[in-house]
Amino acid sequence: MMLPAYATGFALGFSLILAIGAQNAFVLRQGLLRQHVLLVVLFCASADTLLILAGVAGLSALIADAVGQYASVLYGLAALWLAGYGVMRLSSAIRASDAMSTNVTTVNTGRAVLTTAAILTLGNPHVYLDTVVLIGAVSLQFNGMSKLAYGAGAITASFVFFFMLGYGASLLAPTMQR
Repeated sequence: MMLPAYATGFALGFSLILAIGAQNAFVLRQGLLRQHVLLVVLFCASADTLLILAGVAGLSALIADAVGQYASVLYGLAALWLAGYGVMRLSSAIRASDAMSTNVTTVNTGRAVLTTAAILTLGNPHVYLDTVVLIGAVSLQFNGMSKLAYGAGAITASFVFFFMLGYGASLLAPTMQR
């Protein structure tokens, strides 16, 4: 029973994180720039880990009613957040046509990159809905070791995805320059 639980956690976790949002666009950008990639992917995957653990540990059951009651407001805030980030990226692209180019000479400090990653990760209400509420709610069908396997699957998906995105972009950076 543990392998199906792990696979369920992995599949759900991967499907939720796959959508390109502000956080994923930032990881992709850092990968293309080849700047602080390990720091960014470790932070994003670690933040997901903590939130998934909170959801699987039962926080989702405690807040499910409140989330259900305010779901439209939370999704509205998430949409505004993503739209705002999209406008910022579009503005940056208009000001400098090579905004995502790997020829950018500005080197951000690790602290600045980590701060941006934290804001894009923890400031997005959607991350809580996906990790704590949805992944946590699905975990309620599992017990004991199966529940741990489910959580481990979701956490593994986060690490696999962020490392693939960040380092995949780094590998593709020379091609993107052309």
